[in-house]
Amino acid sequence: MNEIKTDERILELIPHRPPFLFVDRILEISENKIKTAKKMEASAAFFKGHYPHKPIVPGVILCEAVFQTGAILIASLIKMDKNSVPVLTRVGEAKFRKIVLPDQTIEITAEIVEKISNAYFMKGAVSVDGKNAIRVEFAVSIVSDGGEA
Repeated sequence: MNEIKTDERILELIPHRPPFLFVDRILEISENKIKTAKKMEASAAFFKGHYPHKPIVPGVILCEAVFQTGAILIASLIKMDKNSVPVLTRVGEAKFRKIVLPDQTIEITAEIVEKISNAYFMKGAVSVDGKNAIRVEFAVSIVSDGGEA
């Protein structure tokens, strides 16, 4: 596996942009697995309401980081035209095990389990300091102008 240390690659591969981009760096990438990282900055808007006196990263944001990481992997494997985007089509079992706090850096993994047509069935995880925070199963499809997955 090789290390890519540039945000530019991420911006080339997926359409997500701040403030809804939850991947900072690609740490490792191979044919069917990827590892990324994201520092959960204390200044993120969601901390103001989740929860004001004891802020934690919402579980849905952690899941989104996994989904974006999976989309980066898929986009790195196939050549998508400018009218195609990776779209989440299924969320399976999600298990939340550890709270993520402001200014912590998460490591995110996503792995392709199976590919059927334009659908990629995947599993992913988020960890903090080597401890599992979440695990989730999901599917991503490549969608073109028609908008159907």
